[in-house]
Amino acid sequence: MPEAKQRRILMSRKSLREFGSGKDIGMSLLWYLISYVVVTWVGIGHTIFNILVLGMSSMAEGPGMGMGYEMTKPWHPLYNIILFTLFGLLYLRKVKDLTLKNAMATGAVWAGISIVVDLVGWVLIKHPWSLTFKEFYIDYQPWITLVYLAMFIAPMIGYFFLNLRNKGKAKKCAVAGA
Repeated sequence: MPEAKQRRILMSRKSLREFGSGKDIGMSLLWYLISYVVVTWVGIGHTIFNILVLGMSSMAEGPGMGMGYEMTKPWHPLYNIILFTLFGLLYLRKVKDLTLKNAMATGAVWAGISIVVDLVGWVLIKHPWSLTFKEFYIDYQPWITLVYLAMFIAPMIGYFFLNLRNKGKAKKCAVAGA
């Protein structure tokens, strides 16, 4: 086997070790799935609220997705940063060897999976709410970029919250022991 290929294989194995054990990866994917589903339903609920309660237009009443959906777009990054941070924190608090690299890897995996899932689920598979490539990746700017950025940084925010909590506990223990 060529030396360069061996190095790539070793580097990918090292990256997986830094990401965590197989159990950690499975739990990460479970928390990701929960986050993604909850965020999606919050967005759908917000759209339905705008249409039914606030009387905004739906996609049935005009071109595009309708005003009920369009008015939710600026809120999408907020849903994502809050919910992915919450679920990232719930995942990371159970990781044995928690490091910033682990949190960064989690965010990269979550954002990467979302890019693929969104492409398949919202663009390639045709359904009443599907969008064209242009509508999803061009017309949905800057919101879609901010959504993916939120997914990427959310586990790091969770990591910092956990570190603050752990430092607080360490101080309490030191004061109690003094």
